[in-house]
Amino acid sequence: MSVQVVAAKMAEVELKDINSKILPAAMPVVQKQEEKSAVKSQTAVPSTSPAVSAAAKVAAAPEEPTLPTPSPNLMKMPQASVLKRTEPQHNGGEAFINPDGTVTEAPKTVKKQIQFADQKQEFNKRTTKIGRRSLSRSISQSSTDSYSSAASYTDSSDDETSPRDKQQKNSKGNGDFCIKNIKQADFGRREIEIAEQEMPALMALRKRAQGEKPLAGAKIVGCTHITAQTAVLMETLAALGAQCRWAACNIYSTQNEVAAALAEGGFAVFAWKGESEDDFWWCIDRCVNVEGWQPNMILDDGGDLTHWIYKKYPNMFKKIKGIVEESVTGVHRLYQLSKAGKLCVPAMNVNDSVTKQKFDNLYCCRESILDGLKRTTDVMFGGKQVVVCGYGEVGKGCSAALKAMGSIVYVTEIDPICALQACMDGFRLVKLNEVIRQVDIVITCTGNKNVVVREYLDRMKNGCIVCNMGHSNTEIDVASLRTPELTWERVRSQVDHVIWPDGKRIVLLAEGRLLNLSCSTVPTFVLSITATTQALALIELYNAPEGRYKQDVYLLPKKMDEYVASLHLPTFDAHLTELTDEQAKYLGLNKNGPFKPNYYR
Repeated sequence: MSVQVVAAKMAEVELKDINSKILPAAMPVVQKQEEKSAVKSQTAVPSTSPAVSAAAKVAAAPEEPTLPTPSPNLMKMPQASVLKRTEPQHNGGEAFINPDGTVTEAPKTVKKQIQFADQKQEFNKRTTKIGRRSLSRSISQSSTDSYSSAASYTDSSDDETSPRDKQQKNSKGNGDFCIKNIKQADFGRREIEIAEQEMPALMALRKRAQGEKPLAGAKIVGCTHITAQTAVLMETLAALGAQCRWAACNIYSTQNEVAAALAEGGFAVFAWKGESEDDFWWCIDRCVNVEGWQPNMILDDGGDLTHWIYKKYPNMFKKIKGIVEESVTGVHRLYQLSKAGKLCVPAMNVNDSVTKQKFDNLYCCRESILDGLKRTTDVMFGGKQVVVCGYGEVGKGCSAALKAMGSIVYVTEIDPICALQACMDGFRLVKLNEVIRQVDIVITCTGNKNVVVREYLDRMKNGCIVCNMGHSNTEIDVASLRTPELTWERVRSQVDHVIWPDGKRIVLLAEGRLLNLSCSTVPTFVLSITATTQALALIELYNAPEGRYKQDVYLLPKKMDEYVASLHLPTFDAHLTELTDEQAKYLGLNKNGPFKPNYYR
């Protein structure tokens, strides 16, 4: 007796035994006599397949469900619930093992007809009038039609009407806002509530100072990323007594549902994801140019709001009590104004505070760089060659994350101190032109302009990913790519293929704007540290007595830095060690701090 026949006999016995347990006695197994004789010579598969194991589990169940008797139409086909699929037959069909152990080949034509009918029905469901438009937009298209086109990850609306052309009101009848869709407010509120759980210091500050209202009378105009985390900050400022009007500092980073929740809550918000350049400045102007409302505080991220007021509303600018700036780009612009003698109000440099530099810039970017690249390109990092331009705190975070994922990381740097740090951390320091032909990913994080120019873009390898982790979109010379000989192809939201005449293409993310907030999200807990620092800076400048701060740029007092850090320690169940009187005297410190000098960074 051949091995095949033995295997078939064994499989038949085992299947019969199992099926006798799991099938009701009344259930007929219909099979034509000619089919039985035709399949006796066919080889059955071993009985150790997953189907047999699954059947054994069913047999062990305490109660056996009664299977209905098949309808006459279904009696012609072996029942799928008790069949086991075998390897495809030589003629391209598929075989099934019946309850009695015999094998039957399923007709191919029936299967194909069923699939075709399902596919046709599904296609007809999709291609409604709106569906066709959505489907056409999901296919790769040239982004030359709209370089700024982008949709929120959470916005499934097909409404292409500009928010500027809509008349929207919240549930209280207030229409002093301009957002994508006020109907998303409930979803945005849940996003904000989730963020509150990861922002303990800001919630503690809200609870501690709510009774005192240290910002009563403050009229704050803000220009930051509008996300769930920023919403927690805005609502905290309002709880402390401030009135707020807000615009977005980035055309891609706004979470539309969060903007809707803020508008529903009574905030004057002017922002949506995918603004044009004209929309961007229009939103800022709507925040500022309001009859009967004079802002006295500015919270800025990038300096655009500050410069807009300075240039267009100089009289309003002179009445500002203080400016709080959190980005390196914005701080640089403030120092330029101060050096030229044109800064007529005191400003607080939050970017160079320890709680911003050592936490937001480093730890936030260390996690969000991977998230942004994965969401947009699905790239695998292991073995990829990456060049990180700039080894400040942002560059340190990006480099460490990519190195940990197995990437080969090069670093470019102008500062010999940061360059030495890169070398000591195990990175090879290079000039960009030395590696531009071989790297797979280029990341800029310098805060400078024209770091990656057209010359470098022309020399990049096919498929090279180019992105920016700095605040401004000036680091990559995107304008040089808007030429007739290059083709832009929008692959997905925030992802463009720029194609050269010879077929080479590079993958440009977020059109050179800030990658993490444009294409993904950032860790909420880290933003709690920055947001608390911003809130304290606003309180300090607003309540400072006359003469404490002159018309210059200041750093946050070290005592406040330490206070912000201490508010976050309970989250980790951390316990600080206290100095003894003798130790404090030896070090020349106050037992309660500050523990570092003001120049410590």
